[in-house]
Amino acid sequence: MKKLIILILTGSFLGCNSTEKKAATETEPIGATGASKNTEAFNESFQKLLVTYYQVKDALVEYDTVKANVASRELAIFADSLKVDEISGDSAGQVKLTAGNLAGTITGSALALAGETELRDKKKEFSLISDAMYELVRTVRYDREKIFHQHCPMALNDTEEAFWLSNNSAVVNPYLGKKHPKYRDAMLACGDVADSLNFSN
Repeated sequence: MKKLIILILTGSFLGCNSTEKKAATETEPIGATGASKNTEAFNESFQKLLVTYYQVKDALVEYDTVKANVASRELAIFADSLKVDEISGDSAGQVKLTAGNLAGTITGSALALAGETELRDKKKEFSLISDAMYELVRTVRYDREKIFHQHCPMALNDTEEAFWLSNNSAVVNPYLGKKHPKYRDAMLACGDVADSLNFSN
């Protein structure tokens, strides 16, 4: 029986195939001393959105559905009130339009996450939120923080990949988390850094 468990876990680790093995981690606020490309009003509203997104992520890591629900409802509020009209350098209005559409996607999925009763369904909604957040950061070129786009090849049902954002290069997987029914916390670091976003230059 012990051999079987070891084989299962070994196979899962191979499936994870994490390439991010840094001992030191990166977490750097950027742009704090330089001028931002967007207005202060926009940056403040985006920071609220991003911080609340991280709260949802952290709650999923802990398997805390109550905190995930509360944070998701707040995320919907901040996405719905994101000050896209304060985005600078968009004379054609296309960036504002795209940002508004992505914020609407985040609002809808955040409310759906809070309404789901099954954790696996919450994780699927979180994946949709994360994809929209990644595109939103790239669209508005948020320049107050370096953001890491992280990836797990077995995030959903051990077979489907999914992504999330982090303010730290260390992988802490919100899909597998600390209390996975099969792996417990053994797969917490499963994943890799797929991209990093730094628009301070």
